[in-house]
Amino acid sequence: MTYSLQDLGWSSFFARQLETEDVQPFRVSEVHRSSVTALSPEGTNRLLSPDHETGAIAVGDWVLADDEFRITTILERQTLLQRRAAGHEVKPQLIAANVDTLFIVSSCNADFNIARLERYLALANSAGSYPVVLLTKADQCDDPSDFRREIEMLPMAPVVETLNAKDPSEVKAAMNWVKPGQTAAFVGSSGVGKTTLANGMTGGNDATAGIREDDARGRHTTTSRFLKRMLNGGWLIDTPGMRELQLFDAQDGLDAVFEDLQTLAQQCKFNDCAHETEPGCAVRAALEAGDIDPERVERWRKLERENLCNSELLAQARLRQKTFSRHVRSVVKGNKKRKGR
Repeated sequence: MTYSLQDLGWSSFFARQLETEDVQPFRVSEVHRSSVTALSPEGTNRLLSPDHETGAIAVGDWVLADDEFRITTILERQTLLQRRAAGHEVKPQLIAANVDTLFIVSSCNADFNIARLERYLALANSAGSYPVVLLTKADQCDDPSDFRREIEMLPMAPVVETLNAKDPSEVKAAMNWVKPGQTAAFVGSSGVGKTTLANGMTGGNDATAGIREDDARGRHTTTSRFLKRMLNGGWLIDTPGMRELQLFDAQDGLDAVFEDLQTLAQQCKFNDCAHETEPGCAVRAALEAGDIDPERVERWRKLERENLCNSELLAQARLRQKTFSRHVRSVVKGNKKRKGR
C-alpha cells in the first residue's frame, strides 16, 4: 500500500527545508546497521547511509535521498525523544523522532511506579511531545481508579486513560489522541501490554508475552522500533521495553513536570541553593510546614542531579570526539602535503 506525503505526516515544517528538487523525501520506518527502511508515495525502499552509520537517524525521521537511494540529508525534527544510552558508555541514544503524542504505558499492578512516570513525563515535555498515560490491565485490578488518582494528584497531572488493552472499544478511545497523519510512540516497561495495544491500534498480530505475577516484571516481545500505520490513519512507533531511562539535556522537561517546586525554589535566598542546609531556603521551609511531599522533592532533586551529570558527561564526550576528529583531519592533511612534495 502506498501513501501520500501528507498521509505519512509531511507538513509545511518539512517542506520549507527542501532546497532542491533533485532529492526525494522519505519517512524512516526502521533503522538498521548501515541502512534504513523508509516510506514514500512510491512505496517502501531501503536507503543507504553515506557514511555507513545510522546512529544519527531515528525511526520517524524525514530524510532526503538521491535517485540512487542514498541519504543526503536528515531534515530538522519537530520533536526528538532521546536518552543516555544504557550501560557505562557515555553517548546519546535516539528513541524516536517527530512524535506528536507520547503514550506512556504502565499497568495497574506492581509495575506502576510514580518516579518512573515522572521520568517519562520529563522526557515527553523535553522533546515537545504531548504525554498521555495509558494504564493497562484495568480489568485485572480491583480498583484501577486508585492508580489513576495517584497520577491525577501530581501538580502538573497529564491525561490518563485506564483500559483493557484487549478491548477494541477502549483501544479505539485511546487512539483518539492521534489524528490522521500524526505520530504516536509507546514507552514503558516490558510486559505492560504495549504489543497488545499496538496490535489493536494497527490491526497487527505480533506475538505477545505475559508478566510474572510475583513481581509484575515482563519479558521483551518488541526488540526493535518500527513505524506502523494505525487503523485511524495515524502512525505508531512501538519501542522495546525500557529497564533504564537516563535523562540528559532535559531541563525544560523537568521544569515542566516539577513546575511547582521550581517556582518555590525561585523564592530561596540564594540562586544556587541546594535545598539542604542553606538559610532562607523556601523549599525546606515548605517541607517543614508540611506543604509539599518530601518524597516528591527527593525525586525532583535526584532527577536534577542526574540530568546535570549526564549532560556534562555527554558534552565532554562530544568535545573529545570533536578534538579527535580535528586531529585526524590534521594528520591526514599533513600526510597529503608530504606525499605531494
